[in-house]
Amino acid sequence: MKETIAINKYVELTYKILDQSNGEIIEQVDEPLGYVHGDNSLLFNEVTRALEGKSVGDQVKTSLDCTQAFGPRLEELTFTDDIDNVPIEFRSIGTSVTMENDKGKTKDFIVTKIENNKLTVDGNHPLAGKDIVFLVEVLSIRDATKEEIIAGGPVSQS
Repeated sequence: MKETIAINKYVELTYKILDQSNGEIIEQVDEPLGYVHGDNSLLFNEVTRALEGKSVGDQVKTSLDCTQAFGPRLEELTFTDDIDNVPIEFRSIGTSVTMENDKGKTKDFIVTKIENNKLTVDGNHPLAGKDIVFLVEVLSIRDATKEEIIAGGPVSQS
């Protein structure tokens, strides 16, 4: 009987994330990625549900709107300031900056733009506001070990 994806099965897969509006590949993982089905700390709920009952070699295509994926883009998470007010170590595109609010909660922001002596940081996920298509290929399925079930995925051998 063919092995199918179910709770506590260890599954290896590869995936692509495409921009729903133009079909452009946003992210691609070609190395096998392993997870324990049912733990759901790795995949979006809709993708996990679509994988249920699938077998090795199956390809699953799931369309997700931004609210099901990386959330809507929130303009209040984008800040621009004079570059002179920003420490030198944060003055390059792609730099991560951790900020803390008055309640002590921290959030990571990324420097996304520097122009006209202004620097912009953005706390949105880079894919926030995008409707995406998640393409998954199932590579292997087996019973997960107790250790993998506890960890929710691969357990490093030390």
